[in-house]
Amino acid sequence: MNPQWKNMIQTQIVERGIREARVLRAMSEIDRSLFVPERYRSRSYEDGPLPIGFEQTISQPYIVAFMTEAILPATDGEPTRALELGAGCGYQSAILSRIFSRVTSFELVPELAELAKKNLDALKIDNVEIISGDGSRGMPGKTFHGILGAAAFSKYPEHLEQQLEPGGKMVLPAGKESQYLYLSENSESGFLRKQILAVRFVPMISED
Repeated sequence: MNPQWKNMIQTQIVERGIREARVLRAMSEIDRSLFVPERYRSRSYEDGPLPIGFEQTISQPYIVAFMTEAILPATDGEPTRALELGAGCGYQSAILSRIFSRVTSFELVPELAELAKKNLDALKIDNVEIISGDGSRGMPGKTFHGILGAAAFSKYPEHLEQQLEPGGKMVLPAGKESQYLYLSENSESGFLRKQILAVRFVPMISED
């Protein structure tokens, strides 16, 4: 791990309150610079998003860690499934691959779907499936232990809560003028939903 990468984890993630060992390990195993376009490579460890083309971005490192921590499975070592909506260049997908047994990730922009596959293949990550298509509906009929949205829905997508396993968690941004991260958990008493952070994401695009 180079000094810039190490400093990113310490100052942007640990010192902002991310303590979960599984998240810190994943952030230490997946080098963000490998997912950043060459023209921005020197800025790979900056505290902010970076363009990846097609009006999309690779998320701020802290946000990647924060959202990953929000949907961590309760126990480690058991088979778990995650759904990601918006693979982009594959960075968040790669982080999730270190947390969940299987990850399914949708990406509507075909060129970015191919880029994500290429980036994951280069790291020999074989437990992530990138689907080129509209992920805004999720995968009706299937359930997941964690769902993560990497682009902002204009309206909170209640339908996605039905795709959570009991005890499963979903984190995603929603809103138009003002966006917030929402965290929902499928608990014994129903879906527990709350706003957890004001954010600014690129909008979710769909085939509609």
